[in-house]
Amino acid sequence: MIRKATIKDIKPIHSLLQQYGRKGELLPRPLSVLYDHVRDFWIYADEKEGNILGCCALQFCWDDLAEIRSLAVHPDYVGQRIGSKLVEKVLSEAKLFKIQKVFALTYRPGFFERFGFDRIDRSELPIKIWADCIMCIKFPDCDEIAMMKELG
Repeated sequence: MIRKATIKDIKPIHSLLQQYGRKGELLPRPLSVLYDHVRDFWIYADEKEGNILGCCALQFCWDDLAEIRSLAVHPDYVGQRIGSKLVEKVLSEAKLFKIQKVFALTYRPGFFERFGFDRIDRSELPIKIWADCIMCIKFPDCDEIAMMKELG
């Protein structure tokens, strides 16, 4: 079941993101930042017990640009299309808000290419999005791949 995240989901989301953050596969986010952005998140929850099996955020950057962030699936459930369903949900939300372009910074470009994202040079992204990068342990030597999808 996919639904919008609630305040009670933040600690499980944080735990899931920390797993991938420790492996260096995504930028870990402090609890305070997750609470600030709870409305950005969608979660995939187990229908029986309600456990969070995946999460994904859509953050609006500009009037025509949004970013897919914090896409993570519990390691025990990878390969069950949870990540794909979450990306489909946030792309639908972006269209609802009449966003023209959605981007992602990723280590798995093949995953995003399946949704019509193209690789771009990071320099094509607005400076505004780099505020989070300064806090990253990999800054300034980022090795993530920038991907963009035109929705218009």
